Amino acid sequence: MAGHSNTIADLYAAFARGDIPAVLATLSPNIRWTEAEGFPYGGTYVGPDAVLQQVFARLGSEWDGYAAVPHEFVADADTVIALGEYSGTYKATGKSFKAPFVHVWKFDADRVVSFRQHTDTAVVQRALQ
Repeated sequence: MAGHSNTIADLYAAFARGDIPAVLATLSPNIRWTEAEGFPYGGTYVGPDAVLQQVFARLGSEWDGYAAVPHEFVADADTVIALGEYSGTYKATGKSFKAPFVHVWKFDADRVVSFRQHTDTAVVQRALQ
């Protein structure tokens, strides 16, 4: 269990420093990545390339200072739940936001096979308008 928590903590650290290849290397080739309905990139993406193009590339190009900072991890068998806070400024509007998140990560062996985002999408939407 601690191993999966450490893997996810390392993943957030890699994302924070912009090391997207390190993040993608943790993902299974068949990852199912689900962004919450109402989030700018809401939907389910399958495979690391889809996550890169539809989520990470857009976060990098459409936001200034976008961050997902975990504050706590809860692990059980092959699941890690991360609780934390998003922040960033949407370039098109110049509006910033902060919103809590819960991320549910599921593993098969040492690879992430599922990611599900839960957040207050209304707070995020205010930054987009």
